[in-house]
Amino acid sequence: MSSKQQSAEVYPSAQLGNIAELRAKRAHTSLIDKRADIHPEAVISENVTIGPWTVIGADVEIGQDCHIGPHVVIEGPTRIGKNNRISQFASLGGSPQDLTYNDEETTLEIGDHNIIREFCTLSRGTTKGGGGTRVGSHNFFMAYSHIGHDCTVGDHTILTNYAALSGHVVVEDYAKIAAYSGVHQFCVIGAHSFVAGATYVGKDVLPYLLVSGNTASVCGLNTVGLKREGFTTEVLENLRRAYRIIFRQSLTVQEAIVKLLEMVPECSQVRPLIQALRNSERGILR
Repeated sequence: MSSKQQSAEVYPSAQLGNIAELRAKRAHTSLIDKRADIHPEAVISENVTIGPWTVIGADVEIGQDCHIGPHVVIEGPTRIGKNNRISQFASLGGSPQDLTYNDEETTLEIGDHNIIREFCTLSRGTTKGGGGTRVGSHNFFMAYSHIGHDCTVGDHTILTNYAALSGHVVVEDYAKIAAYSGVHQFCVIGAHSFVAGATYVGKDVLPYLLVSGNTASVCGLNTVGLKREGFTTEVLENLRRAYRIIFRQSLTVQEAIVKLLEMVPECSQVRPLIQALRNSERGILR
């Protein structure tokens, strides 16, 4: 172990009740730089690397095999899963950027195998928004991207540089949001959709779609992304048919849903479109 590293008390992640007991248990050694500032009540699992001048507060739990770079700030209550890589100057678990927030105890929860690059910000939730911001697994958040309070982000998503989610946004699995794009509060970004660069999203984006513009408008299916995710030619043709039903036949939402339901027996991938149409509260982009 180098002179820049020191042993750290490491606590079993499944036990959080008795801090005094946890502090008494030294299960193994983590690689924590001696210049890092780790609160004694933070829970650090095995094989976690923490760089110099990183600050980790109380009520933070970090899962095994995580790598946390220098100058990172993690405030609690925050729960981080295993094998995440967090780059320098990222800020996680800070209080929500909401004027109505009044120091209530809210949370940030992050899953496994995420990459969080430089200067990313992920805020905790608010009590009016359910109390928590939740991020799934296998996501890639590029430098300067922002996830606001009370957001729910699924798995395998990508936020490119400077992409920003306002509060209460839902991003479903495999969605991609390109650089400099912004998403309005309470919007839903559907699964396998693609938001092009410098796009402002003010309404829900249905699954599978490509949207672009300021303000955003629908450009067609996210064909390239869907092919990369293994969607077959037959499924893509059915999704094109569903797209025409929604956007090209001058139907009301309810009329479109009736026609889409007829397609379900031959193409189950139409179901997310039906669900998104039924659940949309802000209306959908067209």
